Amino acid sequence: MKMGVLTFSVRLMFLILCIFINGSFSKLERLGHPVTKSDGSLDILVFGDWGRKGGFNQSLVAHQMGIVGEQLDIDFVISVGDNFYDDGLKGDTDTSFEASFSHIYTHPSLQKQWYSVKFSPKDWRWFCRRSFVLCSGMVEFFFVDTNPFVKKYFTDPEDHTYDWSNVLPRKKYIYNLLHDLDLEIKKSRATWKFVVGHHGIKTAGQHGVAQELVDQLLPILELKIFLENKVDLYINGHDHCLQHIGSEGEIQFLTSGGGSKAWRGDIQPWDPKELKLYYDGQGFMSLRITHSEVKFVFYDISGNVLHQSRLSKKSKTFGLF
Repeated sequence: MKMGVLTFSVRLMFLILCIFINGSFSKLERLGHPVTKSDGSLDILVFGDWGRKGGFNQSLVAHQMGIVGEQLDIDFVISVGDNFYDDGLKGDTDTSFEASFSHIYTHPSLQKQWYSVKFSPKDWRWFCRRSFVLCSGMVEFFFVDTNPFVKKYFTDPEDHTYDWSNVLPRKKYIYNLLHDLDLEIKKSRATWKFVVGHHGIKTAGQHGVAQELVDQLLPILELKIFLENKVDLYINGHDHCLQHIGSEGEIQFLTSGGGSKAWRGDIQPWDPKELKLYYDGQGFMSLRITHSEVKFVFYDISGNVLHQSRLSKKSKTFGLF
């Protein structure tokens, strides 16, 4: 019954989640993840841009994720997209699933539920098309399919063939998504609110800022009807680096796209007062969430801590360690 160490049941759970999200519902689906720790805290690993059949240090990142995952006793894993290179999955029997996932993330600590944004517009349509809300205790994660926002995928697809099933017409899809996301964020009474997408809103990485997200998504995230009801983090991949951009009292922008191929060798100009971390290499991030504080830590492929920071609800402040 096992595929490597990753059991068939875990794979099936992964697939069922993605099929469920791919439904044609007009409202964002709400999924619940149980809180099992007595103090209500959550520990999570976050990373993206990884599926290269173990190459480009993917296996080394996976190894360290397993070690840190065991130390933290993680509750689940979040992937921020681009999970199967170069052209996504072709079906539910595609061997790339085992080669880039089941046979790589074999550490016992990683045999937990995985949640992902849309893998890639090139991925086979079963896999995580729609956006959704993940609720777990005091935190809500708003997963947003950012691919349809990026105009060049439609106007200049180069040699790629994208699957836009259930997306076209694009403008209507984006309008409905933004409308539903706005409603969900406004009605949320969770202590912490994190938005998870693939593309960067604030990034000094090679791909640069996705202007469509700045124009259309960011105003919703920054809307502050009540200070205690604001979005706290925007988490993304796409740029193959580890990055923290933020100012005190504002949304913190975290990039964790170092799951495999990295070392692009360039960085876009950014205000050094906002750019708290830029690491042009492989690695991943952890989140520890309590009622009063969120701590996020970035690790390299050797398990070294590159950067850590925290948000506090009591003082409404942000600080570095």
